[in-house]
Formats: sequence, structure tokens, C-alpha cells
Amino acid sequence: MSGFERSSAFRALHLPEPRFLPAAGAVLLLHGGRAASLAPPPALNLPGLRMRAFARALGQDPRHDDVLIGYVRYRMRGWNAERADPLHDTRRALAELTDVAGPLPVVLLGHSMGARAALRAADDPHVRGVVALAPWLPPGEPVTHLAHRTVIALHDPADPITSATDTWTCLRRAEAAGARVRGIRMPGGRHTMISRSGLWHRLAARSTAEALGLAPPPRTSTPETGWGAGPLDAAMFIPPAGERHTIRPRRRN
Repeated sequence: MSGFERSSAFRALHLPEPRFLPAAGAVLLLHGGRAASLAPPPALNLPGLRMRAFARALGQDPRHDDVLIGYVRYRMRGWNAERADPLHDTRRALAELTDVAGPLPVVLLGHSMGARAALRAADDPHVRGVVALAPWLPPGEPVTHLAHRTVIALHDPADPITSATDTWTCLRRAEAAGARVRGIRMPGGRHTMISRSGLWHRLAARSTAEALGLAPPPRTSTPETGWGAGPLDAAMFIPPAGERHTIRPRRRN
């Protein structure tokens, strides 16, 4: 029985600002979890709170003015082996997004287990790309469906929870399968992304904009920078101080 059939009343998509229509695209955020747990996420869900900071960074970036920003909600905390529960939740959220907003181009921004679910769900025809933060990518993850998608991964090599080496290996396999890929070696943050959090937020916002094909703000140079599994140093993607985007409140209708 599918996840849809098991819990027909469950809403996998949380869209805080559904008024932003029509939209140029959407970014859905997927938080991390556990390898195995059939328990629901707790009310105080630290992995989910962590992604709210990334949502704020997207909302304050002028490239995302006309982009819907939402979250994938999980029924269970764990991946749970072959059940891959967060993958089913992600597919459901994508279907719900189409119901709400029509067939928009989508980028999935996921951390750890959420990045694994995002990459698996990238076979959805509306998904343009995936931005994977400290992803959990065991050897042998499927990649053939990533052809013609953009996959950008940010990982600190000192991450003690998930393997940056596995990430770069997966990117190389995805590139061979026809994906446009970029690997970015982060200089800090480990798995929680708390240290150097501002850099994580800026590069995540840049990456989702690139994956959606969004035009940069005026008076900003945009050289073609670093495609390939790499990994490349994060410093390559930090614009000069005079070209950094002004942080401002998100426009409301």
C-alpha cells in the first residue's frame, strides 16, 4: 500500500505564503531525520527549525521574489530502509504543489536525509534540480533519473555524520548520467551547518536560483563559475562585497 493510501488525510506540503501567485517557480525545503524511526517528527523538531533559516535566506534574496517557498512535511522521522518514507512524502508534496499552483518548475533544497529524498524525487517532471546540503548518499544511490537536472551539493569534508567523499562520488556518477553538477567544499559547518551558517545560506540561495534559471539582480556580474563534480572551494562562489545582494523583507501582495 502506498503512502497516499495509508494516510489519505495527511498534507505533505506546507506552504506558508500561498498568496504568491502566479509564481515563476517553487523551492521546497526538506529537513533531515534518522536512518530508522517510525515515530512522527516531534513538535520541537530541530532539523525542521534549521531549515527555516534557509527559507528566510531565500525569501530575502531578490532573485526569489516571485518564487513560492514551502516545506515537505514527513509522517515519520526515519528513512526506514526500503520503505524510504520521506521519498513518498516528497512525491505527495510535489503533487499537492501542482494542485495549488499549477505546473511550476521546482527545485528541492534538502539537508542530510532530506537531500537523499530530494535526489530520489528528482524524477518528477516538474523538478529542475536539487540543492543537497551535507547529503546522506550511501554508495549505489540511483542517478540515471538525474539526466538533464541540475544537482548542486554543499558539504564540509569534516562532517562526522555523512560522508563528503560519498557526495563527490555520487556527483561524478550523476554527471556521467547526464546531470549538470557542482560540488562545493564548505570550509566549516560540519553536519549541523551552524558554523559559517551565513555562507551556507548565501550559497544555498545562489544555488536554488541557478537551478531555477532565475535572472540575477541588476548591477551584478554573473560569470559562469565552476560546473563539475569537483569539489570546488566555497570561496569561488562568494561575490565581491559590492555585488552582494541587499537583504530585505520579502515582498507581500
